[in-house]
Amino acid sequence: MLALANLSRDVLHSLREHLRPLVAYHLFFTVLASSLLLPAVAWSLAHLVGRFGRTVISNAELIDLLVSPAGTLWLLAAVGLTFLVLYLQQAGMILVAARPRDHHLRLAFEALWWTLHRLPALAGLVVVQVGTHLLLVLPVAFVLVWLHGALLGGLDPYYVQRVRPPALWQFLALAVPLVAAWAWLAASLYVRWILALPLVALETLSPRRALARSVELTRGHRRPIAVVTLALLATIVILPILATLIFDRLFTPLLWWLPERNAVLVPATLAYLTAYVLVTLAITFAGIAANALLSTCLYLRLAHREPRPAPPPADAHPGRLAWAVELGVVCFALWQAWLIVNSFTLHDEVAVIAHRGSSLDAPENTLPAIHRALDDGADMVELDVRLTADEQVVLYHDSTLQRLTGDPRRLGELEREALVGFDVGSWFGDAYVGERIPGLDEALAAVRGRSGLMIDLKTDPGREVALVEAVVATLQAEQAERRRCLAEAVVDRQVHACGDPDLFAETRLATTSPTLARTIRSRHAELRVTLLAQLILPGTLERRSLDALGLRHNRISEREVSLAGRYGYELHAWTINDRTRMSQLIDLGVDAIITDRPALLAALVAERRELGDGALLLIKLRNWLRH
Repeated sequence: MLALANLSRDVLHSLREHLRPLVAYHLFFTVLASSLLLPAVAWSLAHLVGRFGRTVISNAELIDLLVSPAGTLWLLAAVGLTFLVLYLQQAGMILVAARPRDHHLRLAFEALWWTLHRLPALAGLVVVQVGTHLLLVLPVAFVLVWLHGALLGGLDPYYVQRVRPPALWQFLALAVPLVAAWAWLAASLYVRWILALPLVALETLSPRRALARSVELTRGHRRPIAVVTLALLATIVILPILATLIFDRLFTPLLWWLPERNAVLVPATLAYLTAYVLVTLAITFAGIAANALLSTCLYLRLAHREPRPAPPPADAHPGRLAWAVELGVVCFALWQAWLIVNSFTLHDEVAVIAHRGSSLDAPENTLPAIHRALDDGADMVELDVRLTADEQVVLYHDSTLQRLTGDPRRLGELEREALVGFDVGSWFGDAYVGERIPGLDEALAAVRGRSGLMIDLKTDPGREVALVEAVVATLQAEQAERRRCLAEAVVDRQVHACGDPDLFAETRLATTSPTLARTIRSRHAELRVTLLAQLILPGTLERRSLDALGLRHNRISEREVSLAGRYGYELHAWTINDRTRMSQLIDLGVDAIITDRPALLAALVAERRELGDGALLLIKLRNWLRH
């Protein structure tokens, strides 16, 4: 009879009894994977990615890419290779637990060698198990894509996230039951096949025979197996969160009592981070090992009527090399802590860029939104521009007027004079009834002497260059007006109101197209261009010629910050409205943050400027913990 308490006890006892050989195997496998397996996987996937001929893509383009033959091949290869590495790791730990020896390191090496020897069988198991789950998810994915296109395809994603229209709830009402049904079926298969990996590893069965044998052995025990598996999964998920909360709420406040002297703060922070890294490594290892030991204990109970693996001999001794391995773990944690401490910069600045103006307080891309952004302390205002039928540049995001005005016509098919009658403020609130679509010339006049503009180019097919040239012509006209103003100015206040005559230096053009970015640089080298991206396929972006790269905030990592510093371009994060996330991104080292709440970001930047080094260091530490 399987019981949660019995299995949990068996797994914990096995983990304690086989701790040293499991740690040794985990380290050996990690070194092998990081030096050989993962680089080989990364090279293979990068080679496939290079065949796409694409660099920066949106979510919709990503879906189109993945359903193409080349994209499907890349996805299958990525998933298959990832799971193969995981299966190799788990199979080795199963061998370590099931075949105890008195020499821990020798056992770890034997398990590593035997796992590689069984590589073809394990690869076959990955193909069958993972392939089956992918076949199950494909129809679900196609239906979800179709539903998204039918219900949400015509809506701006940003509008959907912020307004949450009825179409979103209709999509969720249809999608959630579908996903739940797939999850139940996938979980059922997982439980039936949970013993396939130990059967391949320990009994050298073929993948097909191992799967059939697993189905036979689990019959009548699937419910308790599912309960135990879910309990283990919940524990693995909760433990890292719990550890972070304990450090953040219990230990971090103790650092506030220390004097603000680097001679005290740096060693204390180093000790704190070393302890945190060690705890994190221990939790990660325990989760990986517990999953392997659960499979081993289930296999022994159901196939051999044994409760758990036999413990090592009583006289087993770890040996000096095993102690050296454990000392190496401590040294690794100390080294990681030192790198983290050195990554903290105490004096940092970030530019505040208002997304479509202050678009949470006024209708997006309107003059009131621009004025509110300036009052909120924005360093720059981001606006979307489109080209009218008579080649005038106006502020508008969507290709059609449907979302804001209810008119299904495309903006590019109408002349600017015809757009005057459209109301783009009523949808936001009664205070903005009658608000019209402004031109870029009006926006430039509004920010004159107060901030610069980031002009996001929303192009129509075949009119990309025409939009760029129309924007440049508008900038040149505004620049001439500023110079005329300066020539007539009498007092300093009038000079300031005229704005910077070098308008091109304070203005950015933004685009999601690398091709258009190159075109702008070749035609107008004096303009600074920001390339906006939701996703960058690895190894496909030429970074040497960038002025700035704007990434979705959840795509920004220390690596991206490092690349920006190496190649000398700015890194902008979009679109963030949460104060904690803003603070984390400042700590990462981004150059600008695009937000709908410029007042919140400006206040945060001002607060951080007033903090002492000690307080700022602790804020950075907390942000790092929550990252």
